[in-house]
Amino acid sequence: MHITSIRELRDLLRYRRKLVENRTAERNRLQKLLETANIKLASVASDVFGVSGMAILRALMRGDATPAEMAQLAKKLLRRKIPELELALEGKVEEHHRFILEMQLSRLEQLDGHLSSLDARIDVKLTPYREQHKRLRTIPGIDHVLAAVMIAELGIDMTVFKSMKHLAAWAGACPGNNESAGKSRRSPTRKGNVHLMTALVEAAHCASRKKDTYLKDKFFRLKARRGHLRAAVAIAHKILKAAYAILSSDAEFHELGTAYLDAVDARRVTTNLVRRLERLGYEVSITQRTREGAAISATPEGAP
Repeated sequence: MHITSIRELRDLLRYRRKLVENRTAERNRLQKLLETANIKLASVASDVFGVSGMAILRALMRGDATPAEMAQLAKKLLRRKIPELELALEGKVEEHHRFILEMQLSRLEQLDGHLSSLDARIDVKLTPYREQHKRLRTIPGIDHVLAAVMIAELGIDMTVFKSMKHLAAWAGACPGNNESAGKSRRSPTRKGNVHLMTALVEAAHCASRKKDTYLKDKFFRLKARRGHLRAAVAIAHKILKAAYAILSSDAEFHELGTAYLDAVDARRVTTNLVRRLERLGYEVSITQRTREGAAISATPEGAP
């Protein structure tokens, strides 16, 4: 029963991903259509498909309102941009534009309805895994859907993996192996579970926007040295590691905070400096800094 319910949940979530991709593609086609009609709605409204945007799109489809009248359909914060909206809506929408726009809006409404039905079904299938789902959502960057994807793709029994390293290799969240003549060369990540890795990388990008978190701090440190994509994969690996600990031992996620990496760097620098002095023949003892200062002594070996 457990395996069957996981399989059903996996099928539902994978189909949901396809519908979301179809909706995104349809939205992109709609915005391209607006550009051909010289409608610059996206340059003014941050969300073309929000409440205000959809009301304006339906007015464009009907073709019975002036740019000034359509601009008045804006809600809340968008009303501050009514003059800009009027200029953005002064395009040339022809009959064939309205015909295609009507079909696209109908298609988007249909996809939204299907997604709502899928979400309700997924929520029912998640019932046996409420506790694991709740704990996974405590990881920065993991929302309701991403936590469900992790349960569907991983399951909740981590004993099927020998270790965290085996899980990372199976998921495709670790570097490949490119070694020749004793030299290791940079290589792309291994091929793994594309559905899981897509969710993990999406979670990594979300985590990079969470304030006062270890994952955000680590992401931007890695991004500065290795680039955006490598940083995202590295954070995806850390999220997978946290999920493995939660699912394998019923542990709770512990936020390390932004000061953690600073402390690690301080310890690393201190250790390296002590080793350098010891290689020069010194015996080094260090005490914690106080308000008056730090007490450090370094004397050559054999010195009186």
